[in-house]
Amino acid sequence: MPRVDFPLYLITDRHQTAGRPLSSTVAEALAAGVPAVQLREKTLGTRALLDLAEGLMQLTRAAGAKLFINDRIDLVMGLRADGVHLRSSSISVAVARRLLGPAPLIGISVHAPQEVVRAEQDGADFAVLGPIYETSSKLGYGPPIGLDPLEEAVRRSRIPIFAIGGITAHRAAEVRRAGAYGVAVISSILAAESVSSSTRALLHSLGTRR
Repeated sequence: MPRVDFPLYLITDRHQTAGRPLSSTVAEALAAGVPAVQLREKTLGTRALLDLAEGLMQLTRAAGAKLFINDRIDLVMGLRADGVHLRSSSISVAVARRLLGPAPLIGISVHAPQEVVRAEQDGADFAVLGPIYETSSKLGYGPPIGLDPLEEAVRRSRIPIFAIGGITAHRAAEVRRAGAYGVAVISSILAAESVSSSTRALLHSLGTRR
């Protein structure tokens, strides 16, 4: 079985749940089939983040899903989470691997094809590339890059690439046709009126039926 075996990657943002508790919203998504969750609550203090991570760990384990923690290698090690997700400005993949050992997965956010190539050379297990389409959650990363850089990154590398930024069920099918291994999403699940329906629609578009 490949180390990366999940086409849908849910990234948390407790401010985009339409007022619902983050944990229960993630639980609903997991029940609908989400196979991997990244805990990405950058403004939480360590104690609160640890408490949230422990709760999400229980949910993902019960659902048979993977849990990644954004940047916090200490929490990944302490909780024995499935992996870490690094920002492009985080510590290097090589240092993360030395700290974590061979088993945990390492993902990294990138914004251009050459960054995907570098991530592969450094030993990352997968890359999240974007923003592909316009999205309010990625305004700080510049205008959307479109499908051409995604296609180029797929041609130039062999690690799984997840498309992020403005992903809908229709666009999930579009980026898959462009070569993406899967998609990473935030608001299209967390902010949806029906978390379950939106999750199932994304999985269907990705060729994974629930």
